[in-house]
Amino acid sequence: MANIHKSITELVGHTPLVELTNFNRNNNLKATLIGKLEYFNPSGSIKDRAALNMIEKAEAEGKLKPGGTIVESTSGNTGISLAAFAAARGYHLHIFMEPGCTPERVQILKAYGTTVQYYKDIPGFDEIIAKYGFDKERIIAAMQKFCDDNGYYYTSQLTNDANWQAHIKSTGPEIVEDTDGQVDYAVMLAGTAGTLTGVGLYLKEHIPGVKIIGVQPNLESMYKPGEDRDTIDGVVHFDNDGKVTHPFLVKNHFQCDEVIDVDGTETYATARELAESDGIFAGASAAAAVLAAKKVALRPENEGKRIVVILPDDGTKYLSTRMYGADI
Repeated sequence: MANIHKSITELVGHTPLVELTNFNRNNNLKATLIGKLEYFNPSGSIKDRAALNMIEKAEAEGKLKPGGTIVESTSGNTGISLAAFAAARGYHLHIFMEPGCTPERVQILKAYGTTVQYYKDIPGFDEIIAKYGFDKERIIAAMQKFCDDNGYYYTSQLTNDANWQAHIKSTGPEIVEDTDGQVDYAVMLAGTAGTLTGVGLYLKEHIPGVKIIGVQPNLESMYKPGEDRDTIDGVVHFDNDGKVTHPFLVKNHFQCDEVIDVDGTETYATARELAESDGIFAGASAAAAVLAAKKVALRPENEGKRIVVILPDDGTKYLSTRMYGADI
């Protein structure tokens, strides 16, 4: 029987879980690392889930009309997801790119017909920076005003509950179903923290005793303009000694069981190792999650445990970085 889909929006989710068999063996891990390969989503990342859910919610509420314009600020993957679905649904997309994005991401966005600008182009941005510094709430308010003034729809991924709720609807249930609920740890990073919040809440409700490990770059591995270092971009340092700063986590009263800091240089080495050992071409945050999961797996008390690692995207958007650069 024919099985032909009408739109790429029908292809979101149901991504595979794959045991990192050779990586586990090569590192003498007594626990089992299992990667959830989110680059199997149609635009290549886990952000497809949140992007589609935000669009569908806006359509259902009448906030997004046929032929309308969607606006978002992003470091890349959410923008690419929105671009793919905007094209499929007949919308236009206007993106303000955050500092530190790779050129590959800009190229992909433009290929979808997206209008691409940068944070400095947000109306009122310079005044906010001069008076308040990088004040995220004021920048979001400036974005909202820009959209209101022009009749655009602002997805506002940092404040939109449809972001984290996408993972209650799909990512979390998929993990439970595909493992028969046999998961001891789930490991992931935070950009907007939508994945960490949604997956964490769902697994905590449905798998007794599961532990959620949040991963963040150490401060030396955060992107800083003008510095040529091994950085992990598109994610945040969200926890300082138990003081959680991310709005979704705070709003939902969700705290990880543990937060692990990882180093950029070790992350890059892990990405290359994973590609050579298991044929998994990981993005930076995916490699960082695997690195943290390896640290958990090496603890003697975790022998025989099962660790699911969220791999948000693949390495194609990082080819210009030091992780996969020609000089490696």
